Amino acid sequence: MYTERPSRPAGAVVWTNTPSGPGGQGVLPDGCMDLLWSEGRLLVAGPDTQAYVTGGPPVTWTGIRFRPGVAPALLGVPAHELRDRRVELTDLWSAGRARRLSGLVEAAADPETGLEAAALTLAAQTEAYDPQLGLLVAALDAGRPVAAAADELGIGARRLHRRSLTAFGYGPKTLARILRFRRALALARSGVPRADTAARAGYADQAHLARDVKQLAGRTLGELLAGR
Repeated sequence: MYTERPSRPAGAVVWTNTPSGPGGQGVLPDGCMDLLWSEGRLLVAGPDTQAYVTGGPPVTWTGIRFRPGVAPALLGVPAHELRDRRVELTDLWSAGRARRLSGLVEAAADPETGLEAAALTLAAQTEAYDPQLGLLVAALDAGRPVAAAADELGIGARRLHRRSLTAFGYGPKTLARILRFRRALALARSGVPRADTAARAGYADQAHLARDVKQLAGRTLGELLAGR
């Protein structure tokens, strides 16, 4: 069973997932990064370019999901180094620093509260989130072309690509593609017909939507809507 709620750090979401049966579960690309907690372990989930299938025994996981571009600044690690990976925090930080952050989670009443405390501590130790990154994400999520968004922000194509690799884990075109996929999935789940979903999300046609969903999710749109 999966549940989520808004977190105290602005724009973040705290979630808990307790698998109800055997087998791995697919985590769909969303442009975000998560700080994860399970059985005394603190990990970082990097940005995904395709569905990430979890493995191992069915245990409860708790996480805090940061909006695109935030986690790399908080953790001090470029996002592209974590792309499509799940990494122990002790592999990224010194043992002492990772242990102190884990201690905040362990000392809390529950893992959700502990992860919020850890995120707030990181935010207090980090410079403010770059507002240009937020504007870029908003423009791409609204369906603006990458070139148009870059011109509006006054950022050259090469500089934008470098900054995107650091902040998001991949270039702006990949981020735009993933955000378009999430828009389409939200529309389809709300009952919008597939042809209309394709047009409103920014696809050339319904076949383009179907190909993109299959490539990013590893499943068809019908399978996603059925919850498989």
